[in-house]
Amino acid sequence: MRTTRRDFLKTSALAAAALPLSTRVWAGSKRKLFDISLAQWSLNRSIFAKKIDNLEFASVAAENGILGLEYVNQFFMDKAEDMDYLNEMKARAEDVGATNILIMCDREGRLGDPDEKLRRESVERHFKWVTAAKHLGCHSIRVNGYSEGDYDEQMRLVADGLHQLCNFGDEHGLHVIIENHGGYSSNGKWLADTIRMADHPRAGTLPDFGNFRIDEDNTYDSYRGVEELMPYATGVSVKPNVYDDDGNSSPLDYERMMRIVLAAGYSGYCGIEHGPADREVEGILEVKAALEAARETLAAEME
Repeated sequence: MRTTRRDFLKTSALAAAALPLSTRVWAGSKRKLFDISLAQWSLNRSIFAKKIDNLEFASVAAENGILGLEYVNQFFMDKAEDMDYLNEMKARAEDVGATNILIMCDREGRLGDPDEKLRRESVERHFKWVTAAKHLGCHSIRVNGYSEGDYDEQMRLVADGLHQLCNFGDEHGLHVIIENHGGYSSNGKWLADTIRMADHPRAGTLPDFGNFRIDEDNTYDSYRGVEELMPYATGVSVKPNVYDDDGNSSPLDYERMMRIVLAAGYSGYCGIEHGPADREVEGILEVKAALEAARETLAAEME
C-alpha cells in the first residue's frame, strides 16, 4: 500500500523535530542556498538487480530524507509514452511530497552524429523523453554530447543537434542540458563553448563534479570545469571525488566546490550521484551529510 502524502508529511514533521538545531535553523532561514536531490543512478545496482523497482524510487529517496528526484530513462526505457505508467510515477512522487526534476537520457543515439540523417534521428528519439519529462513535471532532460571528429567539428555537430532538440523542448517549456559525461564533453571549456554555439535559451549544462575524465589518458580539473559550466547550469550532479589536469583523483572539497556553485547565482537542486557497491544507501547518506555540513557552514558565512 502506498504511503499517502498526508501520512508522509506528518511523519516528516516528526522527523524534522529530531534534527540537530542547526539544521532546523537553516531550514527556516530566509536565505536559500541550495536543495538536495537524488540521482536515480545512485541506486543502479539495486534497480538492475530488481531489488528496487523504478516505481519505488520516490519512496526510497523520501525514506532517506531526499525529496528531489532525478530519473534515468534506462530504468523505464519502454514507458516513455505509457501515460498510465507515467501517471503512476507522478503519483508516487506526490504521495511522498517529492519534486520531479529531470530525466537523464541515454541510449538514444549520438546527438552530434556526423551523419546528418542519424543526427536528426537521435534528436527525434529524444522527443518522447521531452514530453515524458513535461508530463512528470520536470524542468529538464539531460542528454549526452557525443560525436566524432576533431575538437571543433564535434563542437559544431553537437551544437547543431542540441539546437534542434531545444527547439522541440521550447514547445514544451523544457530545458535540454548536457552533462560532462566523457569524451570532449568532459572538457569544461569545450562544453561551455558548445552551449554558446548552440545559441538557444533552452540549452544548458548539468555540471558533474566527478565526470571530468575525458578518456583513459586525459582528465580536466573539476573545479575549473564546474566554474566554466555553472553559468549555463540548471542542475548540479554531486560526486565525492574530483580530478585535476594530471589524472589524479582526490576527495571533493565540498565547501570549495559549493562556493563555486553559489558564486554563479545557482540556488536549485544539487543531485547526489553516488552509490558504491553493496552500500548504495550508505554512500548516498554520506554525501548528503557532507552537503548539509557545507551548506550550514556557507549559510553561516553569509549571515
